[in-house]
Amino acid sequence: MLPRIPRDAPRPGGDSAWQEPDRRARPRVIPPAAPGQVPPGPPAPPSAGDTRRDPYPGENPPPAPRRLPPDPRRYETPPAPSYVDPPLSPPAEEQTTFIARPEPTTDPDAGPDERRTRRTAPGRARGSRSSAHMTRRKRRRRITLAFVLVFMVAVVGALGYTGLRMTGYFVNDDNYSNASGTGDVLVQIPQDSSLTQFGQILQEKGVVASVRAFTDAAGNAPISAGFYKLRTGIPASTAVSMLGGDSNRVGRLVIPPGRQLDTKQTADGSPSIGIFEMLAQATTVTINGQRDGVTAEELAQAAATASPADLGVPSWATDAVSALDGDHRRIEGLIAPVAWEAIDPSLTPVQMLRYLISGSADMFSQWGLTEPNQTGLTPYQTLVSASVVEKEVADPGDYGKVARVIVNRLGKNQRLEMDSTANYTAAVVNIDVSGDAYTAPTKWNTYQVRGLPVTPIGSVGKEPLIATEAPPEGNWIYFVAVDSQGTTLFTDNYEEHLRNRQKACDNKVLAVGCR
Repeated sequence: MLPRIPRDAPRPGGDSAWQEPDRRARPRVIPPAAPGQVPPGPPAPPSAGDTRRDPYPGENPPPAPRRLPPDPRRYETPPAPSYVDPPLSPPAEEQTTFIARPEPTTDPDAGPDERRTRRTAPGRARGSRSSAHMTRRKRRRRITLAFVLVFMVAVVGALGYTGLRMTGYFVNDDNYSNASGTGDVLVQIPQDSSLTQFGQILQEKGVVASVRAFTDAAGNAPISAGFYKLRTGIPASTAVSMLGGDSNRVGRLVIPPGRQLDTKQTADGSPSIGIFEMLAQATTVTINGQRDGVTAEELAQAAATASPADLGVPSWATDAVSALDGDHRRIEGLIAPVAWEAIDPSLTPVQMLRYLISGSADMFSQWGLTEPNQTGLTPYQTLVSASVVEKEVADPGDYGKVARVIVNRLGKNQRLEMDSTANYTAAVVNIDVSGDAYTAPTKWNTYQVRGLPVTPIGSVGKEPLIATEAPPEGNWIYFVAVDSQGTTLFTDNYEEHLRNRQKACDNKVLAVGCR
């Protein structure tokens, strides 16, 4: 066994002695040999004075080096280390390069988290990611700040607008000054419209300059819905005055109770305007010189020829109306005596009649006409009977008694013989019926026919209709008005009735048949 040689012992041969290669060093690259040059071989064998162990014993000499073709890259394999390391000088200290850690930068606008993550070292991956992250955070902050600013501006603007509007800054209060206006215009005000809606409609039609001017001028003045003929470009105060009253109303029709379809002449020579003529007058209007509307003749023609369905006749009156096809009086009594506020003047005659008849049917149903009653009369017969009651007495307190007289006479199959039925077809309406009125062979003259008239003899109001539906109990058969105040006496005795009639003659109420 060879003695162990310390590492710090002097090496024989000095610097030319063999040194153990550094195990950490990479293999030395042997440059390629020039053409015709033998590449360098392994290091020479140690000299005789070398005391280190010979890696190649003498009895086994090392083989001759083999020629190799030039190799562009050849590596020298370091020799295997000896069993005992020879004393070596300490290897040169390897120079290690350290990259300094980048110092964080300070951004006065950045938050605490953002300042903690920023670095100034360019070229490193972490620094690049941190820089992109900071850029995105800045962008988000700017977007958020922009949204907040826009929202605050919108809120401030809305509050400012609301405040200015409440003070009237944005309200248009323009007003026209020409009271004569510039032209005619037909305006419709719907039912249940507010005063502001009134003003908006008038402004759209060019009547007033602004809604504010109209509402200020109207104040608490009552204004009804309906159709109006107005002037365009007029002051708001003038518009309010034109909307008041009925002088500028179009399509407003007020039918008195008991009024007939046709115009009749009364005993004093004054005309009793019929419903057809009243409807024509109410819906005819002249706009800027152009007259538009229907006539009484057109309405009568429509009533005579149109089908009951087109006229809006209710089912309980269809058979009676169809039986008088061609006679305009077949719709007598089917139009209720009420105030019709908004009849459209642009409607055709058939459409106008349908509007009135269908609307009246709804009213009659509300008044109980279609409900069963104790008289045994159908709804249409009840309407006919109520029309006679309407004409016969002036005192509403007597409506029920007259209705009971009609029921009692019908029950006895006795002629009604009521003057109002004879007057229906007479040329002159007179309370003291005489002459041809008694003897006229018409379907309405109850002096000539038994039972009820073929149609109602006039428009039927609510009070006589309700009284006819439920008349009081009584055995009355006769009645007569005995004075000019309309006092009426009822009896079931014919002799007493004659005495009552003489009272009427004495009071100059009757002249025919008096002694």
